[in-house]
Amino acid sequence: MSWRRASLAVLVVGVLVLVWQLVVTAASPEVVVLEVRGAIAPPVVSYIDRGLAVAEERGGKAAVIELDTPGGLDSSMREIVQRILNARVPVIVYVSPSGARAASAGTFIAMSAHVAAMAPGTSIGAAHPVAIGQGGGVLELPSTMEQKVVNDAVAYIKGLAELRGRNAEWAEKAVRESASLQASEAERLGVVDMVAMDLASLLHSADGQTVQVQGQPWLLATRGAVLRPVDMSPGERFLSVISDANVAFILLTLGMLALFFELANPGAIFPGVTGAILLLLALFALGNLPVNWAGVLLLVLAFGLFVAEIFVVSHGLLAVGGIVAMIVGGLVLFGGTAPPALRVDPWVIVTFALATGLYFVFVVRAIVQSRRMRPSTGAEGIVGARGVVRVALKPQGVVFVNGERWTAITEGAEVQEDEEVTVTGIEGLRLRVVPKERS
Repeated sequence: MSWRRASLAVLVVGVLVLVWQLVVTAASPEVVVLEVRGAIAPPVVSYIDRGLAVAEERGGKAAVIELDTPGGLDSSMREIVQRILNARVPVIVYVSPSGARAASAGTFIAMSAHVAAMAPGTSIGAAHPVAIGQGGGVLELPSTMEQKVVNDAVAYIKGLAELRGRNAEWAEKAVRESASLQASEAERLGVVDMVAMDLASLLHSADGQTVQVQGQPWLLATRGAVLRPVDMSPGERFLSVISDANVAFILLTLGMLALFFELANPGAIFPGVTGAILLLLALFALGNLPVNWAGVLLLVLAFGLFVAEIFVVSHGLLAVGGIVAMIVGGLVLFGGTAPPALRVDPWVIVTFALATGLYFVFVVRAIVQSRRMRPSTGAEGIVGARGVVRVALKPQGVVFVNGERWTAITEGAEVQEDEEVTVTGIEGLRLRVVPKERS
């Protein structure tokens, strides 16, 4: 019976430990952790909104946004800032890991946070607006209009800094002069609240601070918090990937290439379906980016020149024109003055332009020319060929054509042996021929 008592004791202890862990977990504060990497675009807005909603619904003690961004769309940045300002839980923006940055739009997001923190070796700033237009488009603006845009951005970031009790004077410099700071300087100048080695250190340091959440004081209780990571959904991650400028350019290029193959081979179906899907994804990406439609037209022109090169003898001039149009189109696709986060990598543009141009010049042209060549085999290939009579045609006999003996028939006068004939047609396994002088 002793083994039964021992087993029962082990079971009871196990249940008590499990209950204790559940109690401790339930009593521990919960902090939702979001991770933003890359350009600020609509998919990031959706992700942050969903993550903060999770924190609010679960009664979290705070939400942490781990941020590393080179900037992004003004419209998306403002939506994120508004969501943070109206959050029902404190939002901590943590520029991390080491080597990360909160540049341009990221500076505004950090300034709007209830607590702003940075990891060692990170930077913040360079928030000068780049001709921000409606919908986040990049425009070439007159100096007067650009000054209005800059003043608007200055007022916006200074308002955020003053709301959170941060250095409004430096915030203005970040916009007007594209000023930047590394972590320790940002903490010393009051641009951020603290520098933390890691997330655990951050939550330990933030514990006990009082922040204003929707106008009400909130005492942060983050020490020993249970971390609840909220990852991007597959859909958000996919949309975030295709919203990248390089990916959008590649999708647009491959989509047009696939549609060309469908038009060149009607009924192939697969290239057409693939091209349509790629172009729809490209249009979605273009809708999330400050697209310059002149760039799109240049890409269309490039493909037109590539196709023309196949049918027109230009000695490669049309192909060169297509390559140039594709390179220029890619460079201006998202505005020549767009921030780096919203530009296509020049190496991607040049590589695709050269590869596409060479493919059309050598591969597609060879395919088209081979289709134009007269058939050399089968029924079509033998029509027009010349042969020699082996058995006199009276009117039927035997002829030797292309190294083979054929039954043949002629119309009109008889044709004697060793005379030359020309094939005019084929009926089953019998040729129709005429004497050479009649062909």
